[in-house]
Amino acid sequence: MLALSRVHTSQLAFFRELIDNVGSAKELFDNASNIKDIIPDASPRLTEILKDKELINIAEREMEFIEKNGIKLICWGDADYPYRLAECYDAPLVLQHLGNADLNAKHIISIVGTRHASEYGKSLCENFVTDLAKLAPGTLIISGLAYGIDVCAHRAAIKAGLPTVGVLAHGLDRIYPNSHRSTAKSMLDNGGLLTEFMSETNPLPMFFIQRNRIVAGISDATIVVESASKGGSLITASLAQSYSRDCFAFPGRVNDQYSQGCNELVSRNKAALITSAYDFVETMNWETSTKEKGFENRQTELFPEMKDEETDIITALKNSDDGLQVNQMVVKLNMPINKLLPLLFEMEMKGYIKAVAGGKYRVVINI
Repeated sequence: MLALSRVHTSQLAFFRELIDNVGSAKELFDNASNIKDIIPDASPRLTEILKDKELINIAEREMEFIEKNGIKLICWGDADYPYRLAECYDAPLVLQHLGNADLNAKHIISIVGTRHASEYGKSLCENFVTDLAKLAPGTLIISGLAYGIDVCAHRAAIKAGLPTVGVLAHGLDRIYPNSHRSTAKSMLDNGGLLTEFMSETNPLPMFFIQRNRIVAGISDATIVVESASKGGSLITASLAQSYSRDCFAFPGRVNDQYSQGCNELVSRNKAALITSAYDFVETMNWETSTKEKGFENRQTELFPEMKDEETDIITALKNSDDGLQVNQMVVKLNMPINKLLPLLFEMEMKGYIKAVAGGKYRVVINI
């Protein structure tokens, strides 16, 4: 099966069906010369592939690499093949796994986003993972070990004690980018690295897109933290939708370049808006293990550093039992309405406050 894994992704469903019908990939290669006796409508191209001895030679060399480095080879049809991924029409024939992660864990989520993460995005990611560890211990965090949100998610998972797996766009003979080598090494203790690519595979742009389907397909849900209007994380979100997976996005300010993608996902109903780990767990209907007083009824604080004006608004709202209307805040805060309204919008998007009946605002988080 390792030899067949070199075929183009568009042919994966075809080869999986052949293997299911014939019994094994070995059976296909053993009968290459008389394949039409087994598969009457076999194409000349299929015969050519099965007679290609170089495919077998490459696979044998790769098996030597796998055995030498203690890598686990997971083949289509194996009991420990990720069952969520197996549901996808373009699931890989083989996976190479280094580490100790349970790829069929009870809860698995993918966290993706821009490589140009802002402090806002990093804070969102870190606090989300920290709180998720309290609400749903053992949740496996999947990402792509790339710059920005990806590596932030992995590092936050390590810190919070959650298992985390990096899905690579190359073989396990290297780490790209090299600067994330120490993080990758730490992940092996609780999680690991996963790829469908053989060693000596260079991380070409097209392979990152190919990798994204594994990130989306292996998970229960994909969460986009920050994204421009175009980018790999939006491709992952689109793939997650095509696999009937849940998709979520954190909102951002409308003028921020790396919030445009998330805001568009939400506005076009391609992702549900979340502002906290509790939002996510509640929407997924996961049973939580934390019954900390008040935790279920509040949003988690995701923004520890606030502007002075935001602090003043929070203080005013907390001192009011029923919340305040905009005109009441204008008077209490001595703030022009043209300055107050944008602040209220930002704070609502961040999850600090929410609009309630009567045109009033109330505090959502505990600060």
